Amino acid sequence: MSFKSLGLSEPLLKAISKKGYETPSPIQAKAIPPVLEGKDVLASAQTGTGKTAGFTLPMLHFLSENSKEKYRPIRALVLTPTRELAAQVFENVKEYSEFLNIRSAVIFGGVNQKPQVAKIRQGIDVLVATPGRLLDLESQGALSLKHVEIFVLDEADRMLDMGFLRDIERVMKLMPSKRQNLMFSATFSKDIKKLAYSILNNPVQVEATPENTAVEIIAQKVHRVAKAKKTDLIIKLISDGNWKQVLVFTRTKHGANRLTKKMISAGITAAAIHGNKSQGARTKALAGFKSGSVRVLVATDIAARGLDIPLLPHVINFELPNISEDYVHRIGRTGRAGASGEAISLVSADEISYLRGIEKLIDMKIDVEIIEGFEPDPNASTEPIKPGQNRNRNQGRNRNSNSRSSGNSTNSNRNRNRSRNRRRTSNN
Repeated sequence: MSFKSLGLSEPLLKAISKKGYETPSPIQAKAIPPVLEGKDVLASAQTGTGKTAGFTLPMLHFLSENSKEKYRPIRALVLTPTRELAAQVFENVKEYSEFLNIRSAVIFGGVNQKPQVAKIRQGIDVLVATPGRLLDLESQGALSLKHVEIFVLDEADRMLDMGFLRDIERVMKLMPSKRQNLMFSATFSKDIKKLAYSILNNPVQVEATPENTAVEIIAQKVHRVAKAKKTDLIIKLISDGNWKQVLVFTRTKHGANRLTKKMISAGITAAAIHGNKSQGARTKALAGFKSGSVRVLVATDIAARGLDIPLLPHVINFELPNISEDYVHRIGRTGRAGASGEAISLVSADEISYLRGIEKLIDMKIDVEIIEGFEPDPNASTEPIKPGQNRNRNQGRNRNSNSRSSGNSTNSNRNRNRSRNRRRTSNN
């Protein structure tokens, strides 16, 4: 099958050829035809499968075939959960529309809104946005969604994880009821299907990979290790393997900062990326990682979703996620576009239940290896850490560990309430 056989216009085929693509990926082959037919689509596709082009190409085809040159209202809206993903989608829109008379813009928080507003006022066809900045500018009268003909909800599962359901509902009320809707998600959970029923009209459902499974070509391994020895082990793995590009996941922003400092002290160039970092710092860290000047990028789940890092060879879960589906998203950062990749998880006693949940989700047992000198603590508690809790990493090292843990558990409720209020500004 070729892109031409899908019915795309010559200018789009020219742009696709310029990017070096010859044949569509499975999700593109399945999604593009029904989108071109004007149907609503619910698509499930793992990271790295080419899903962005799956909606970008037919969207641009429709807009160019039905152009409105004199008056350019926003006719297509792509809503994404994070700044990084918004920037990535926008780059795809720009590249594929190179030979079309299509104008586009991207808006997200963390940067000055004035250039964004100026761009919109010049007239654009396609707007890529995060929910917070979109609603802020709409409330200021800086943009209107009254003429949107195509609405794309990208990474819908992450949208729900980040608590954007109400924002999505607000955005939907700002658009015409008669429009084409496209919804892309890595998983088809019950919540996703419920959201789909509220947005989509008789949708065509397409899947590029089996539901809720990890990318098969990724080599997965677990290192059982004592919690207090995780930092030394990850430094050993990276140093002994002479790994040049490693994406590391931590559960918290504080944990990402702490691990980054330890790596730098060990002579490994590293940078952290999370919601508390400014957009400038996040962009700089990602650029350094892509160029090779930064060997290790330490990230939280929210910050890393949507990162476009071609041929990433190594992903390390310094801490397992407490939500099993997030494991699939994490390891999907490697093994992209047909390349091989390796995903390693450092698992302490209190993460065993998380590991079992992940293995159940992906329907496979992950190989376990124990490295001499980094054996797991046989006396450590297997009770899982609660989200927001920061259990003492070396049990018995501090006499007050129990009271400290209790205090952190109490404070986590306060922090959770604060994070809800900060969520839109910190992550958009």
